[in-house]
Amino acid sequence: MPLTWGIIGAGKISAEFAKAISTLPNDQHQVLAVAAQNLERAQQFADDLQIGTAYGTYAELANDKQIDIAYIGNVNTQHFEVSKLMLASGKHVLCEKPLTLNEADSRELIALAAQKKLFLMEAVWSRCFPVYAKLRSLIDEGAIGEVMYVTAQFGRAFKDVERITSKELGGGTILDLGIYTLQFAQFVYKGLAPLSITTKGTLNGNGVDESTSAMITYKDGKIAIVSTHSRVGLMNEACIAGTKGMIKVPRFWAPDTIITETETFHYALPKVPAIKFRNEYTIGLSYEALEVGRCIEMGLLESPKMTHAETIELAQLMDKMRADVGVVFDGESK
Repeated sequence: MPLTWGIIGAGKISAEFAKAISTLPNDQHQVLAVAAQNLERAQQFADDLQIGTAYGTYAELANDKQIDIAYIGNVNTQHFEVSKLMLASGKHVLCEKPLTLNEADSRELIALAAQKKLFLMEAVWSRCFPVYAKLRSLIDEGAIGEVMYVTAQFGRAFKDVERITSKELGGGTILDLGIYTLQFAQFVYKGLAPLSITTKGTLNGNGVDESTSAMITYKDGKIAIVSTHSRVGLMNEACIAGTKGMIKVPRFWAPDTIITETETFHYALPKVPAIKFRNEYTIGLSYEALEVGRCIEMGLLESPKMTHAETIELAQLMDKMRADVGVVFDGESK
């Protein structure tokens, strides 16, 4: 039986995810429905992507017994309540990053999923790319010796992108871009708890961060430096320095290449010429869907590639970064 998906939100990332699902075998994954807060918008989404059912409320999709799992692709401020609704209705959940706006809400969702014995995953799709598996093996085999330094930068000119510039939508570079840089450092320093994180940054006129730089310290002198920006483009690559060499990962959030000092490893993305993606690498969302399907088939409640403990740690780091630069969302205490 195929894993049946319901898509929450009719925006760009939801469309890319639905298209990625359509590249997978129909007997393994099927998108059956989409829900938005506007029925007309949901219906247009369904028509464009040949999805059978469109709903004008999220509750209707939650009540659809044919749906096994909900993909949450709406705005950050809605992730918590909509994920909670889906879990309460007996559906597995793959929720776009960030899982919620803060640690407390993330812990509540994870506890609810455990209570309901349902799969829940924060959609850090990066972890599902083949490059990350190769990167893990290079680090664990000691290809560059003991890792001492990690850096990751993610910046683009997002002047008019409301999901990043608006406080009401849970915007800012920390939650949108910073999570990718943080998860990279977390991945490299596998299981190593941060000792401290200190952040400097600037806010826009809406009171959310438009740029940040943070230093994370770990035991034995290991550090990570991460940077984000929404007004200018950065190098948009990650680097790992060890006692015996260095690894560079271009486009580390959706990579197909690893560059060492002696060799370059390339992992070609799937090619589906009949389907047009916004970026050629967003077909990599199919890797994430395959991982979710594998976990659910095995009866797992979380993915070993993006565990609940890692989601909590990321939320803690992002909470601290926001506190350092002075970003407080509605309903949060200063």
